[in-house]
Amino acid sequence: MPNLVNQMVVRELTHEFQDAEGLIAVSFGGLTVKRTEQLRGQLAEKGVRFRMVRNSLARRVLADRGITLEKGALKGNTGIAYGDPESIIGAAKIFADKQVKKEKLVQFKGAFLDGESLDARGAEAIADLPDRNTANAQLLGVLSAPARSIAVLLAGIPSQTVRVIQGRVDKGAE
Repeated sequence: MPNLVNQMVVRELTHEFQDAEGLIAVSFGGLTVKRTEQLRGQLAEKGVRFRMVRNSLARRVLADRGITLEKGALKGNTGIAYGDPESIIGAAKIFADKQVKKEKLVQFKGAFLDGESLDARGAEAIADLPDRNTANAQLLGVLSAPARSIAVLLAGIPSQTVRVIQGRVDKGAE
């Protein structure tokens, strides 16, 4: 029979992961308490929850949800950032920040996003995805480009006609 503490942790993790649409597993053995709190603050600003987990318990809870991370993702010192897809992209950007990479304190181990399990490389690639506002702006630019081109073309016809007429007038005035 599992001990009472493990049962409580499993219940808590089950509750916390129940609404998570995505997660990133990272290893961060070299972080100081101060730096961990800074990262947690940055993650909270993006709407991400972050928690150190015991690998066997996390594996059990995720399996109950039908989530299996890549082999080796839940080994060693593991922290899991979880939330909605947009916040997971924000978390990946924080973990992939130049300063964090330079300090070599956080390593991607795996991720789960949009129903797909990703390895460490795939988890790191999440940081390259645009956030919702950037994606909306890019989409708007793509959709409005043809209309803008037509408007510029149509606006050019009268101005070219006026220039031709003005050129004739200037030539006739000599």
